[in-house]
Amino acid sequence: MTKPQLEQGERVPSRRERVREATLAEIKGIARSHLVEHGAAGVSLRAIAREMGMTAPGLYRYVSGIDSLLVLITADMFDELAAAVAAADASVPAGDTDRRIITSLRAFRRWAVEHRAEFAAMFGPRARLEPGVDLTPAVEAGKRFGATFFTLFERLVREERFELPDGRSITPELERELRSFADLCGFGDSRTPVEAVMVLSSCWVRLYGVVCMEIFQHLDFVMRDMEPLFESELQNVLTGLGVRYESPESSNTVTMGKSD
Repeated sequence: MTKPQLEQGERVPSRRERVREATLAEIKGIARSHLVEHGAAGVSLRAIAREMGMTAPGLYRYVSGIDSLLVLITADMFDELAAAVAAADASVPAGDTDRRIITSLRAFRRWAVEHRAEFAAMFGPRARLEPGVDLTPAVEAGKRFGATFFTLFERLVREERFELPDGRSITPELERELRSFADLCGFGDSRTPVEAVMVLSSCWVRLYGVVCMEIFQHLDFVMRDMEPLFESELQNVLTGLGVRYESPESSNTVTMGKSD
């Protein structure tokens, strides 16, 4: 096995650092498996330590507590989701903004369906954390997850694909919340029209809401298959943004044709 190439000026980690990193990765891996099996409330340092053959106090050399550990694995899950969305986005030619948006949004739903427990921990009701817990790793990872969508949306704004709503309908209170949404998600800056932020938040609520209803089984009593509803909402939302919609069958045909 060849050793990974180091960038110029990059420091080689010491053996102790590599061992520590490997141990932390094992801790997070076991914590995630417990989360998937039992939910966030079922993750405990004592159970993790027992599985690793360590003492619970010994884990405090690697994490400051259970809440900090949950933040770290949440960050890892956001990074994994971001990587899945980025890979889907990269599978489409860079200039094809329409298909990149569709492909990325479908990748988001697909990851959620395949990782229901993780999605529930990431996007479900927030657990009450101890005061002083550093949320930065999860917040920054969440921004990385949203970066692909927001970059593509900004392209639509620059290309004037859709008409912005009348800003006079946006109250100061709503503008404050919209700016908070944009800042937290890493979308745009103070120069981004608040009207564009409102359009984005509305579109995201619709599509994210359908995925949440599927993952949390809110419509199981009336719908067995939520994909048609997701595709219907996807078509309606994207058409309103001036994006060319393609059905999954059409998209797959195009992709297969390019790979042949």
